[in-house]
Amino acid sequence: MLANRYEVTLKRNSLPMANIEIQVNAVEPFAEGKSFGEAGSYLRIRGVAKGELDPAAPENTVIVDLDKAPRNARGLVEYETDFFILRPTDPSRTNAVLVYDVTNRGSKRIFQLLDDAPSAPVDAANDPKTVREAGLGFSLGRGYSLVWSGWDPGAPTANNGLGGRFPTAMESGRPIAGRIRHEFHIGTRAPGKGDIVRLSYPAVSTDTRQARLTVRDRESDSRIDVPAQSWEFADTRSIRLLPQGSLFAPFKIYELWYEATGSKVLGIGFATVRDLVSFLRYEAADRNGTRNPLIAEGAPTDRTGIRHALAFGVSQSGRFLRHFLELGMNDDGHGRRVFDGVMSHVAGAGKVFANHRFGLPGRTATQHEDRLYPENWFPFGNAVTTDPFSRETGTILQGRPADPLVIETNSSTEYWQKGASLVHTDPAGGSDTDLPANVRVYMIAGTQHGGRPGADPSPGPCVNPRNPHSATPALRALFAALEEWVTKGTAPPPSRVPRVADGTAVMAEDVRMPAVPGFAVAPGANPIVPPVDWVDPPARIDNVYGARVCAVDADGNEIAGIRLPPIAVPLGTYTGWNVYRAQPAELADRDGSLIPFARTKEEREAARDPRLSLEERYGTREDYVSKVSAAAEALVAEGLLLPADADAYVKAAKECDRL
Repeated sequence: MLANRYEVTLKRNSLPMANIEIQVNAVEPFAEGKSFGEAGSYLRIRGVAKGELDPAAPENTVIVDLDKAPRNARGLVEYETDFFILRPTDPSRTNAVLVYDVTNRGSKRIFQLLDDAPSAPVDAANDPKTVREAGLGFSLGRGYSLVWSGWDPGAPTANNGLGGRFPTAMESGRPIAGRIRHEFHIGTRAPGKGDIVRLSYPAVSTDTRQARLTVRDRESDSRIDVPAQSWEFADTRSIRLLPQGSLFAPFKIYELWYEATGSKVLGIGFATVRDLVSFLRYEAADRNGTRNPLIAEGAPTDRTGIRHALAFGVSQSGRFLRHFLELGMNDDGHGRRVFDGVMSHVAGAGKVFANHRFGLPGRTATQHEDRLYPENWFPFGNAVTTDPFSRETGTILQGRPADPLVIETNSSTEYWQKGASLVHTDPAGGSDTDLPANVRVYMIAGTQHGGRPGADPSPGPCVNPRNPHSATPALRALFAALEEWVTKGTAPPPSRVPRVADGTAVMAEDVRMPAVPGFAVAPGANPIVPPVDWVDPPARIDNVYGARVCAVDADGNEIAGIRLPPIAVPLGTYTGWNVYRAQPAELADRDGSLIPFARTKEEREAARDPRLSLEERYGTREDYVSKVSAAAEALVAEGLLLPADADAYVKAAKECDRL
């Protein structure tokens, strides 16, 4: 079996390989001792991991500016990271699988994505204490030991977010300084009314004559300079317009060039995950003899009880995992595999701006925002391909002994905004690739980037109502399949993606949506381009990769990928794209659309809607329920849906108030 080659039996009193010191700050019962299936009750364990890195060690040389970090008396670079663990109170009742949920901007995500747990209030979701925060109990019921830690020192720690303390890059005894570009927008992603804007790094000087502020309506427009006398630095970390009380305009693209300082060695974040998970998986005690927190007090310490480790990441944290693998971090430096299985969701073809000088891990590129920051660079997938521009040949996984099994899932949004097709086509987009046997890729048709139960269906800043179709039932089935793949060698279903060969992967301009009055259509996909100088980007970029999107049927619903019952037996048109009301010529951030079908033929004709009404396509509620049941049962048979979720779809169909 794949992972068994790396199973390690720990000898009592053996020296730890991971240079980690564990400080446990609290051990508390979870959910007042409620039992979760065979795993029984769980404990909450919070603490801090302190580590040291040798800049000369081969596994660390990929970390940008690690050689410029201050060192201790042993010549090593120190860091700290917060961690949070949920493990069975009795570790003998665990399923021996550690699941590491990569935090997204400091926040835990796995319960919202695999367990349909509520994401609000944020402070409770990030500090799970009750049954409510565990959602369906899918993860805990399977007996996982769940682990989170901070990997971004700039991530918000308010509302119980997890952070880290990393050193600042130094040069000639002083923090490195350099000119950077700070892009910002009001009314799209970040809250705030626009009276003041917080900067990512402190400014060396608050003299506006040494900086440049510009504004434009769209990414394709020319920049217009804001006069130096029309704005000011409120302090070294924030700017505002003058006179005070003036507001930055919503939806416009502002950019500030200024001399910044205080660049952290951000790439340490990858090493913190590598070393913490390796320690928890393989070692009984830290460098000071403190017991591994996954081992119960009084239990034998010759083994950790963990036989396998899985990683889960969504959006930013999914891109983190792709980057983690590209950097070779899945080998812990001692020839041991960190993760046996990795699942990234809605990462598209990207990585994170987190192993760079003055990196900004929170940046993510879409058509209107952050397009010119580092995120999408070759190689994009796990099949060997050649970059048509650099002529470089490569792949993320390079056939290393420590390579894991990988499942990548994306919503429709990532095909329109994030170049997701490049994960399974050649970079020019002309042909499909042959993925290696240890990789699966799936598109969950008709879903938007943040689609999950409770997603806001109102238009918000968009023209069309947003898409509430949830990908989480498919994610549960695929995560269970990843576990089976790792622990038993049972291969998951074949990849399900749009393909060039069968005509389901097409250029965005070839998609023809039904002409529904009032339905704003996509102006085109976000072009994926080779990396540019993010500080001084060119005014024009001619090289564009051949990213494709999924073809649609007469209703405008996607015809490839995993078609869950809401797409296989639809009540409307579901897309992964939307457009801003204020900028209808550009795709909205990561929102999708839902345009419901008319109830009756009469309503459809009155609305001049070319799509069949519910009455015309289903006739009766019983017919609709029968079709939903058949679609759900087919997905269960293929291993793409769990029986409990199939039952939930049928129950929802019976209760549908539109038929």
